[in-house]
Order: sequence, then C-alpha cells, then structure tokens
Amino acid sequence: MFFVHFKKFRVVIVHPNSITRIYSKTIASHFYQVIKRVIIYMEKKFLIGIALLLLLFNACKSAKKSGLNTRVEKVLLSTSSQYTYMMQGLPEGQYPKTYNAQQDQLETSGSDWWCSGFYPGTLLYLYEAFHSPVFAREIDRVLSDLQKEQYNTTTHDLGFMMYCSFGNAERLNPKPEYKEVLMNSAKSLASRYNDTVKCIRSWDSASWNKASEDDFVVIIDNMMNLELLFWASHNSGDSSYYNIAVNHADKTMENHFRSDYSSYHEVIYDEHTGALKAQITNQGAADDSSWARGQAWGLYGYVVLYRETKDQKYLQQANAIANYIVHHPQMPKDKVPYWDFDAPNIPNALKDSSAAAIIASALLELSTYVATDLKQEYYNTAALILESLLSTEYLAATGTNGGFILKHGVGNMPNNTEIDAPLSYGDYYLVEAMMRYKKQVQNQ
Repeated sequence: MFFVHFKKFRVVIVHPNSITRIYSKTIASHFYQVIKRVIIYMEKKFLIGIALLLLLFNACKSAKKSGLNTRVEKVLLSTSSQYTYMMQGLPEGQYPKTYNAQQDQLETSGSDWWCSGFYPGTLLYLYEAFHSPVFAREIDRVLSDLQKEQYNTTTHDLGFMMYCSFGNAERLNPKPEYKEVLMNSAKSLASRYNDTVKCIRSWDSASWNKASEDDFVVIIDNMMNLELLFWASHNSGDSSYYNIAVNHADKTMENHFRSDYSSYHEVIYDEHTGALKAQITNQGAADDSSWARGQAWGLYGYVVLYRETKDQKYLQQANAIANYIVHHPQMPKDKVPYWDFDAPNIPNALKDSSAAAIIASALLELSTYVATDLKQEYYNTAALILESLLSTEYLAATGTNGGFILKHGVGNMPNNTEIDAPLSYGDYYLVEAMMRYKKQVQNQ
C-alpha cells in the first residue's frame, strides 16, 4: 500500500493488486481510480481553502493599512482647515508656539525663537499635499519675515528655524534666494563650532544651564541642526560643513549616550581643552533619566547622519536608539511615551505627543534602510504611533486647540512651561510623519 499525507490528516490507499484477492481485477481497478479521484478532489479543495485563507489574511492586513491611509488623508485635510483657522488669529511678525486653553489664547513668539521654522514648515507640507494658494500666500509672507534670521549667530537652532522652513521651500520650489538664505544660515551655524571640542555650541553659558564662563554646552537637540550643514556641503561643494556635522555627531555618540543607548540631555565641556566636565539634564526628570523628546531627537539625528553619509556606524547607532525606545519597559501600549521614561509618577505621568510624532517620522525613514525584520518592526511601530496620535485622544477637533492639531505635548516640565499643551513642533513632525507614511504606502 502507499500513503498520501496532508497537514492535518493521513489517507491510506490500498494498491489495486491487493484488491484482486477479493474482487475481480476490473472492479478493483475501477475502485482504485474512484478513490484516487476523491483524493485529488480533496487535495484541490484543501489547497484552495489555504489560498483563500491567505488571501483573507492579506486582505485584512491591506484593509488595516488602507484604513490608516484613509485616516491620514482625512487628518491632513482637517489640518489644512485648522491652519487656515490659525492664520486668521496670528499677529503680523509672530509665530505660533502653543495655545492656552484656560485663557483661550494663542501664544506666539518672534522670528528669533527656536520654534519659528515649524509654522511655515507645516504650511509647506500642507501646500505639498493640497497646493492651496491660501497657503502659498501665507508661506511667502512668513518667509519674507523669517529670512532675517539667516544672520543669527546667537543660536544653534538654525536647522529648526531655517531648514524646516526654507529647506522645504527650496525642496518644493528651488529658487536662488532660498539657497542664499540657507547658505547664510549654515555659515551662521558653523560659526558656533569649536574645533577643540569638535562640537557646535548649543547654549551660551548661563546660570540656568549650569555652565560657567569657560564651559561649552552641547545638548542632544543639536543633532537636529546638522541636516542644514549637509545641505550646505552638497550645495556649495565645501566639505567643511560636512566635516563639522560629522565631528559633532561623533563627539555626541561618545559622550551623550549611556551603555543602553539612552542619552543625557546636556553635556558640558571645557571649551579650551575639550575635556568632558558634566553630563546632566535641563528638561528631563533627572540627570540620569531619559527625557523622551531627547531620545527622539537622537534617533532622528542619527537617521539623518546615515542618510547623508551612508556610514554604517550611524545606522548601528540609530538602530540601537530605536531598540531602546521601542522596547522600553515603560513605553505605553499606544507607543506615545511619557514625557520622561523615568518620570517619577508613571503610569500617572503625562505623555508627550510631540516626542511620539518625532519618533514616528524617524522610524518611517529608518525602516527604509534596514533588513526585512527590522523594516517591518519600525514600520508597524510608526503606524501604531500614528493610529494613536490620529485618535480623538490626541487629535484636536477642527476649530479648537488654537488651530493646532495635536494635543497633550510637554514642552519643559522642570520649568513648568507648555505642559499638556499643543506644540508647534509636535504638529510639524506629525504632518511630516503622515506625509512619509502616505509615500511609503503609495510605493508598496
């Protein structure tokens, strides 16, 4: 006899020569052929069933992806309505920072505040999505005011201020005047570089940042400003900008990160010798804690470093930071982190939606640089973050929240400013993450 095996059952067929001992050879042969056909029929049905199950499974996955993509489209549309609403109450020469719900007041800043680039940057993403002439006019108005900051040498935040704004403008509609602004901004940023320390100075020394006159302060946020220098190097052919960015990233890898790839917020060096003096916090819960937005800045920064250099050490660094964030035991199920991973009152601590938005955007880009297993993990995590942030728990209704789209951000907890409030950079990185998600879905 011989056997036919399926995954869940076994069928035994007796060879016709054995049947002839009981029945005639003709009957036995006919009986054998009938059984054989039954087995073939069952096998086909079984395989068809498996195929249908696989199709159903993939359809469910596609429906889930399609559902989120549809949600992204709707939220982008509502964001355009929100920002049109915000525009109406924005004073001339002012930039939105946050919204005070108790006083029903939009809080703004001048162009020299570190967040000034996020409002025009968000408008540029919305213009990319919808090509609204209303946004085009507002973008032109704001950029004409913001451009004076290209000569600002008192801040390290020129990447935030000028690249999120003029960088996106130049990407969408290249103009010589945009390039000139960006090059001057890069020169201003590079003026804060110290070749002994091998870093760009973040803050000037002050009592509030615990630095003395001969100290040199570097914060993890500064990783976000290096993209401007890479652009300047590519655009001008001057490798000095590239070298400054790489030196800063290398020194930050050396002294900002702990063995588990969490990071300090602030590092203080001796500006004359480059010696390490202190590793502390300014916006985190404690010197040895993991301030959530700081971890997000580090992740995003090293994703950019790998994109611009293709050096594997930066990809390894980005993967290690991502692993720390994604698998942190204090990470909530919705993947919106507490404002500090070591906040003292977890699980009752406030979450920081802005940190989640930055992480989602960074993970979406990082997923395009890694092998299949990590690719899927990063993509799925970013999608889960988006699903959370686009829910009513975090997303503001149209006509509320001062025009901002994202609720529940935490600006500076130790300083008690912008607590459980909308933040311009939270909106910017959420819109960027949605745009990146849309493009990845289209390319699949």
